[in-house]
Amino acid sequence: MIGLNVTEARRTVFHPLHQELGAQFTTFAGYDMPLRYPMGAMDEHLHTRSAAGLFDVSHMGQIFLTAPGGVPAVMAALEALVPVDLLSLKPGRQRYGLFTTQQGGVIDDLMVANLGERVYMVVNAGCKAADMAHLQANLKGVDFALHDRALLALQGPKAAEALAALAPEVAGMKFMDVREMTIGGAEVIVARAGYTGEDGFEISLANADADAFARKLLALEGVAPIGLVARDTLRLEAGLSLYGHELGLDMTPIESGIGWAINKARRTGGARAGGFPGAARILDEMANGAPRMLVALKGETRAPVREGAPIFAEAEGGAQIGHVTSGGFGPSLGGPCALALVDAAHDAQKYYAEVRGRRLAMNRATLPFTPHNYAR
Repeated sequence: MIGLNVTEARRTVFHPLHQELGAQFTTFAGYDMPLRYPMGAMDEHLHTRSAAGLFDVSHMGQIFLTAPGGVPAVMAALEALVPVDLLSLKPGRQRYGLFTTQQGGVIDDLMVANLGERVYMVVNAGCKAADMAHLQANLKGVDFALHDRALLALQGPKAAEALAALAPEVAGMKFMDVREMTIGGAEVIVARAGYTGEDGFEISLANADADAFARKLLALEGVAPIGLVARDTLRLEAGLSLYGHELGLDMTPIESGIGWAINKARRTGGARAGGFPGAARILDEMANGAPRMLVALKGETRAPVREGAPIFAEAEGGAQIGHVTSGGFGPSLGGPCALALVDAAHDAQKYYAEVRGRRLAMNRATLPFTPHNYAR
């Protein structure tokens, strides 16, 4: 995740604010992003779990789509590219989706929102170019554009109270609701969602309004700036997949453990079964199992196990059966946790991760490692 060369990196509109707040920077997805602030990554993580953390996620891609036939036409066209039921997505709601390849791999994971008059998508920063190329090659009869806009994530149990101080109407929103509204003179898109497992919001707005808006949020009681290190440990504890780790071109959604994202209407026997790239393989794996599976693991010691660590079935000997896709110390969990991709033939309750030549026992766990606190 972490790089040291930031001389060629792009900067978000919040870069001067990050500097003012004392951020340490790193290169992530081609952007110069805040790694941590003076509070420190551990305390930033715990603050988000207990109060409200503000994240700059403006590196993400924001795409708006329209068509002569309106939102129904956009959704019908998009359904040919994703294994998701978009035709039933009502105005003011959003849904998690995937772009898949003909081989069943994942090009990107994304959010799709029905704004009533247009469709709004948020895609991963490192996948923006590939996503736009994929849309240009495969999406017919739809106009779409990638917009340069700011994007903030306000996350934590006090996020709703904080944002409601500026916009009382957000208190009535539920998880995965999305609204266009005016807050403090700024035209914003607010979604009640996020990437930490906590309640919270993602707020899209024009770059011209971004700095003043972020400062208003940071002035609210309980709101603190949070960097990439804490963002990663928060999402890991929440059991949320990260593209390039638990998701990728060489992994199907079933292997990645996100078969739940394939809605009933697009599954075998559904009203619009299949019809998306890689459907034959993905639906077969859904019915009959995949050759690999994603497992959640907790360490028996306090030693963290990092991405790439080999996984074995036994404490000694035997061939490697998988690898850690994400791992580290969970501050809220109070111990190490990891996600690992392993051969499905080795379905066990204990595995061994090799760290510096020593195998550490890790026990099978259920996700999420820490409970989700979404506003259902």
